[in-house]
Amino acid sequence: MEEERVKYTKYEEARIIGARALQIAAGAPVLIETDEMDSIEIAIQEFEKGVIPITVKRSR
Repeated sequence: MEEERVKYTKYEEARIIGARALQIAAGAPVLIETDEMDSIEIAIQEFEKGVIPITVKRSR
């Protein structure tokens, strides 16, 4: 059974990556294997792999 990927708006994507990059810059553990040193690039890679533990709550 394949996992369904959530569709995010470009604004949600930017917010998730920005928040995760800030966490990484503050010393949070990196969730993927990478040689990258830039926290934003690491956050982008984590987002693309779907491993960032952040959810989006939308109002209706």
